[in-house]
Amino acid sequence: MNKKGLLFALGAYICWGLFPIYWKQLQQVSALQIIAHRIVWAFIFTCLLLIATKRFASVKHALKPKTILIYSLSASLIAGNWLVYVWAVNHNYIIEASLGYFINPLISVLMGVVFLREHLRKLQWLSILLAGIGVLALTLAYGRIPWIALTLASTFSAYGLIKKLAPLPSLLGLTIETSILFIPALLYLYHQNSIGNGVFLHINYTTDLFLIGAGIITTITLYMFSSAAKSISLTLIGLLEYIAPTLAFLTGTVLYKEPFDFSRLIGFTLIWIALLILTINGFISTSPQQDA
Repeated sequence: MNKKGLLFALGAYICWGLFPIYWKQLQQVSALQIIAHRIVWAFIFTCLLLIATKRFASVKHALKPKTILIYSLSASLIAGNWLVYVWAVNHNYIIEASLGYFINPLISVLMGVVFLREHLRKLQWLSILLAGIGVLALTLAYGRIPWIALTLASTFSAYGLIKKLAPLPSLLGLTIETSILFIPALLYLYHQNSIGNGVFLHINYTTDLFLIGAGIITTITLYMFSSAAKSISLTLIGLLEYIAPTLAFLTGTVLYKEPFDFSRLIGFTLIWIALLILTINGFISTSPQQDA
């Protein structure tokens, strides 16, 4: 096993799982301004990384109409995902946000069926059925459809599907995505500042540093994940994927004391069982003894 790849994967998933603690430090800032700063600073930092690694010239060769279209779609999806996640964290919906990333693999399986014409085994259908029952149970428990979780799961799954078909390496792809969002984000921040709602350089240096850091940690975690994905097995990546929502779930329940009663436990348990079945099926399907 590649130890460096494993450490990078652990680092990325642990950072993602602890992101709620980071976003809580910016509760005084609207989610839209946080995301605008995240985009602006991520774009600047990715450009600096490309310059440092002497790969900036590759951006020019990547700017083809088809590539721009693909990354415009992925940029829209990831910006929407970031916005809903930050809003959820800072409005005390961390547990529901973690649910989105628990059900993300199940949504990805469904998208594989719909868009890639993949065929599901019986265990995969069973896991999706259990997850559906779990979401229904949570709908009854919350008194509403868990829209935060479903939005996060669907946008990130769709983002993953597009990135699967995207032609560029992760860092270059992120640079293209943030470059597409850079001007709208910058104009929004300028407008907010002009009407007196801007926060950068107007509250305190701690807030400024956290806003700048949002773009930096976004780039670093994605770079760690990209490096890990190239050096360790997809099976191991799939297992480690549950670290992030588990840490977020524990952060919401233990650190921030969000409500989690028995009725919600039932829904989560059904989804956890569905994920366990999906994981077991993954091991079976990738076993060397399995017939082709």
